[in-house]
Amino acid sequence: MKIWCIEDDENINNLITYALTSQGFEAVGFGSYSQFEEKIKTDRPDLVMLDVMLPDTDGITILKNIKNDKALSDIPVIMLTAKNSEIDIVKALDSGAEDYITKPFGILEMVSRVKAVLRRCEKKEKTQDKLVFGNIVMDKERHTVTVDGKQTEFTLKEYYLLKLFMENPHKVFSREHIMDAVWGESYVGESRTVDMHIKTLRHKLGIMGDAIVTIRGVGYKMEDAVK
Repeated sequence: MKIWCIEDDENINNLITYALTSQGFEAVGFGSYSQFEEKIKTDRPDLVMLDVMLPDTDGITILKNIKNDKALSDIPVIMLTAKNSEIDIVKALDSGAEDYITKPFGILEMVSRVKAVLRRCEKKEKTQDKLVFGNIVMDKERHTVTVDGKQTEFTLKEYYLLKLFMENPHKVFSREHIMDAVWGESYVGESRTVDMHIKTLRHKLGIMGDAIVTIRGVGYKMEDAVK
């Protein structure tokens, strides 16, 4: 499993990646958020270890960026920092961190807590790793979708748009709600963006595209429209 560590102290970074690698993990260290940002464009970790005090962006802001991005929000994050006050810990946990380790820390404890977080997240994912609606099957673990038994390719936004509908069948979503859920609250764009993605999604779903129903003046929902 891939574990990425964002830590500007080179000695600590090397110690963490060495310890995790010796336990069979594929560990990569980053000295800044900008390095992490560049790597996340082409790859994806199974867990992120994150310092709070970094040279370019503070860790809490990075944590919020990860948790507010629908493509990354399910990645578990462990904070790793010298800030040990109760308010700092609560702030991180309330912002979405799965765990909080204060410096100085023991290597064995750190590895143990990494394994514990991964076990919890794996158990949570396995409880509902597949979504089914008619002839559409979404495998969330493999990040794949089949329609009538044939695997169909979607863009990342199309995938999360379909996921939103499949997790909430028969529920009507306004364009604004869809924008927040799929693009994120910080996204600034036109509601026409949603309409265009709905159009391409329907096309790729073939006959099952009719299941995405337009509710005039309101938005869209996924309905048992295919007979």
